[in-house]
Amino acid sequence: MAYKAIIAGATGLIGSKLLQILLNEHVYDEIIILVRKSTGLKHDKLIEEVIDFDSLDTYTDMITGHAVFCCLGTTQKKTPDSSVYRKIDHDYPVKLAQLAFKNGVNQYHLVSALGANTSSPYFYTKLKGDTEADIKQVGLKCLHIYQPALLTGDRKEYRLGEKIITPIMKLIDPLLFGSLKKYRSIPAQTVAMAMFNESIKNTDGVFTHPSDKIKQIA
Repeated sequence: MAYKAIIAGATGLIGSKLLQILLNEHVYDEIIILVRKSTGLKHDKLIEEVIDFDSLDTYTDMITGHAVFCCLGTTQKKTPDSSVYRKIDHDYPVKLAQLAFKNGVNQYHLVSALGANTSSPYFYTKLKGDTEADIKQVGLKCLHIYQPALLTGDRKEYRLGEKIITPIMKLIDPLLFGSLKKYRSIPAQTVAMAMFNESIKNTDGVFTHPSDKIKQIA
């Protein structure tokens, strides 16, 4: 059986890796990417839809198929306005989940973050926690939540903090054992492969995958 997938955030670090996996795997014969502006990518299985994320309801009929992969996210540097930041990291993913549920999409896959917690005193981890909690309330038949630690991989934009901490984490990672293993840095490719692997399983329920578990299922 061949599947249709939708990716929101296909130009980001994880989303771009996931897109290449889905294009290369025969399991998926149609991949729709929802983007703000054209990527210029061409492939027989690829359909690019340039949309206004503030008007997701107008694209309801498009949100169908086997799986929706939500890899949306921003940074405070790119989006200093906290209300706009919340729209990208919370409102859009929740609305996509609602549309997926309405149209009977089999699976919803959300990229969140390690430490996501609705009670967190920190903006980022609280926001991720709020997003997870609100999507869980949608009632999706199958929901996968991925909570990666520090991501490694080649980003299109320069992030000074990551450039500094990544080599440090390479030294620290081997020292993190047991319950601390989930704090080891993780390649974006690994997260993307885990998302693909879980998407070809026909399981129902809500599944949360912290960083160390993501490596196991990749």
